[in-house]
Amino acid sequence: MSGALRLGVNIDHVATIRNARGGDHPDPVRAAEIVAQVGGDGITAHLREDRRHIRDDDLKRIQEATDLPLNLEMAATEEMLEIALRHKPHAACIVPEKREERTTEGGLDAAGQHNHLAPIVARLTDEGIRVSLFIEASERQLDAALRLKAPVVEFHTGEYAHAHLDGDSERMARELRRVADMAALAAKNGIEPHAGHGLTYENVQPIAAILQLAELNIGHYLVGEAVFVGLEHAVRRMRALMDDAR
Repeated sequence: MSGALRLGVNIDHVATIRNARGGDHPDPVRAAEIVAQVGGDGITAHLREDRRHIRDDDLKRIQEATDLPLNLEMAATEEMLEIALRHKPHAACIVPEKREERTTEGGLDAAGQHNHLAPIVARLTDEGIRVSLFIEASERQLDAALRLKAPVVEFHTGEYAHAHLDGDSERMARELRRVADMAALAAKNGIEPHAGHGLTYENVQPIAAILQLAELNIGHYLVGEAVFVGLEHAVRRMRALMDDAR
């Protein structure tokens, strides 16, 4: 798999800023519209159990505002399954979720939770929703995704991002190789590999250069940059860095 690498923009933290004061500003729907205008390939939004950023009514408004596919990040719960089945996003990415965490801290244990995940994956698939599993780049988790018949996996790049922040080039190289190897194995087995978490202007290109990867999902960093340069500029620059890496 090669060619253009898709950029999915996670707009959760526009809603985080809105919710800090209540009211309607800044509106994540406006962020979705800007992403559509400047060449983003999809919108990612995580409806958390505690509704700390995206709210239920945001989903319908985001879907109505643009033609971009919506990738709904969701915990593997009955409540979130019902919401996904009601809104029918293009894709549903099942992520681990702990109420006390600041952000998603690691990959889903698809191997350990097979029996819990299997009926959820099946119901989403039956409704035409493309299921993705947010997992660590490991053979064990990839094998679980294969057994669950998930068409997509998204590899957690948090360890790679932390190694970059720490200036640990050896660990960076090791994490990069792990993602590259698992992306190749996923593609070989008919699973479309994506990646995301902690990606920035400074660390994105080695990940973007992995030809088997079809999509990167990036959010917090772009919203943070948007505070200084605007969302349009932030997305355009990330898009250009990704394209240059290919």
